[in-house]
Amino acid sequence: MAIITLTTDFGEKDYFVGAVKGAIYSELKDVRIVDISHSVSPFHISEAAYIIKNAYNSFPKGSIHIIGIDSEFTPENKHLAVLLDDHYFICANNGILSLLASEIKPEKIVEINIHDAIETNFPVLDVFVKVACHLARGGTLEVIGKNISEIKYLKQFEPAINSEKNQIVGHVLYIDNYGNVVTNISRKLFDQVGKGRNYLISARMVTFPKIYEAYSDWINFEVEKENRGEEDGKKLALFNSAGYIELAIYKSNPSTVGSASTLFGLEHRDTVTIKFEEK
Repeated sequence: MAIITLTTDFGEKDYFVGAVKGAIYSELKDVRIVDISHSVSPFHISEAAYIIKNAYNSFPKGSIHIIGIDSEFTPENKHLAVLLDDHYFICANNGILSLLASEIKPEKIVEINIHDAIETNFPVLDVFVKVACHLARGGTLEVIGKNISEIKYLKQFEPAINSEKNQIVGHVLYIDNYGNVVTNISRKLFDQVGKGRNYLISARMVTFPKIYEAYSDWINFEVEKENRGEEDGKKLALFNSAGYIELAIYKSNPSTVGSASTLFGLEHRDTVTIKFEEK
């Protein structure tokens, strides 16, 4: 049974998600549709890329992933179908693919060219669904598009390293449902630049001298709970499950006690700096 996933900024209020699912089922009775997320912030390319990049490889090889973010078809925003890491991705050429393919080179990229036969202002429904169903039936990419080698590239999302190799300047990539702040600084980059040196992470007025492996690692469980003082609400930095440095509040609740984003005053693209000690 083919698997088609959906990642969009459509939300749950409108009819868009239901219409897309209905169109898929109208073409394919024997298919499994999986919602990855429909709560991506509107037109938020990097947020969508972070979500899909860390979700797709949990699916079987050959899965088809529709990404409905900033998908209006224009001369500057063409549509792509891509084979990457044995998965298919259907999206706009708005830079999201460059974020997905930052570490794995696509095996094949085609620019979708079936638009002449389709009149639409809802391309996810009328174009992306047709392409996904074509692939789910075992169709090839060449039938729905022409091969291309270059895609739109968003370089501004990469962290910067100074010439002395003692500082990484990144930014806020994503804010999760708990209000935790995910940076675009990966563990791999941190290790390459840091080389085991001491460091200090700073973001606005808050600093972190240590990165933990898990949210609860900073708690000393050898001390009886009643003697440890208040634990909830403590700040910490950690390597999250996706391999990025995350700034968090332990057991935060954005709607009550606050979160890392609100308490630290951090929003998307705000700067996060790591300074390493000189050897």
